[in-house]
Amino acid sequence: MRAEGSTLGRVRDWSPSPAWPEGRGLMLLRPMLDVGRAELRDWLTARGSGWIDDPANEDPRFARSRARASLLPMGEGGARAVRRGRMRGCDVDDRAPNSLTLSRQDDGSAAVRSSPLPMGEGSFALDRAVSARTLAAALVCAGGGDRPPRGDRLDRLLTRLRAGEAFTAVLCGARLEAGPDRILVTREAGEFARRPAAPQPLAPGIETVWDGRWAVTAAGPGWSVAPAAGRRAALSKADRARLDALPPAARGGRPVLVSDGAAGPILAENAAAVRSLVEERLALALGRMTHESDLAPRAHGAPPRNHLFSGADFTEQGGAPRLQGSKRA
Repeated sequence: MRAEGSTLGRVRDWSPSPAWPEGRGLMLLRPMLDVGRAELRDWLTARGSGWIDDPANEDPRFARSRARASLLPMGEGGARAVRRGRMRGCDVDDRAPNSLTLSRQDDGSAAVRSSPLPMGEGSFALDRAVSARTLAAALVCAGGGDRPPRGDRLDRLLTRLRAGEAFTAVLCGARLEAGPDRILVTREAGEFARRPAAPQPLAPGIETVWDGRWAVTAAGPGWSVAPAAGRRAALSKADRARLDALPPAARGGRPVLVSDGAAGPILAENAAAVRSLVEERLALALGRMTHESDLAPRAHGAPPRNHLFSGADFTEQGGAPRLQGSKRA
C-alpha cells in the first residue's frame, strides 16, 4: 500500500482515535490485531456464532484489498510476518507486539523540541535526523489537518533535511523552515489567504476547536475567532508586541477574536480561555500518552501538562532549546 502512495499510520492495539478533532480525548483498543481470519472464524464456529464478510475486502478497487491479495500467497501469517519486518518505506516496531509503553528513544520525541518563547505553543523545532514517522506527525499536527503526507513528498523533504539544505517547504498545511541552526515547523499562514473562511463564531462557555489546533472558550457572547494573518495592523500596540516576539512564520496562525462591537481584533487569550491542542496531539501520535489517565482533565484550574515535553529538561543555548534528559515529570 505504501508503494502505491497510501499514507498508512502506525496501527497499535492501544492508540488515540484517528478522527480529528472530534475524536480528541478518546483512546481505541484493538485487541485482535494479531488474530488471523481463520483463527477468528474457528473461534466463532466453535461457539455457534456467524459472521458477515465485508465484500470490500475482495474488491480490487481498494488498496488494502490489493495488498491483502499480494500477501496471502505467503500463507495466513504472511501479512503479519511482513508487517513486523522491515519493509521499504515503513516505520514499524519489531519489538513485542503487545508492548504499550514507549521510551523516549523509541517514540521520536527526542527529535522534537518545544519553543522557549512566550506564546510559542503550536510550533516545533526539529533535528535534521528526525524519522519519517515523527516528521509526518509533526507536520499534520502543526497544520491542524487529518491527512498525513504522501510518502514520495515526505521522502523528498527528508532527503533535503539529511543533505543539510536551507529551504522552506509547505506540506499538510504546515510550514517547515530549515535554516543553518534550526528547523521550525509551524502553521502555514498563507493557507488562510489561499482558502479564506469567515471567522468562526464562539458560543459563550462552550469549547470550540478552531483550525484543528486551538481550543477556544469565550467568556461572553458576540465573539468569533479568526487567524492573526491579515489582521496584525489592526491589533493594539501591546498585542502587536506580543505577536512580534514570535518567529515571523508563526505569527499569522495565532488565533484572534473579532466582534461587531469591538474597535478591532484582539489576541484570543485577552477575552477567552485558549489552549493549544498541537502538543497534546503530537504526544498522542508519537505514543507518549499510553494511559487514559493522561487524558484526564486538569484539576483545580492547574495549567495543562505538556505531555510531549514534560519528561525532559530544556536549557537555552544560542537561542535554541536543547534536550537534556529523559526523567519523567
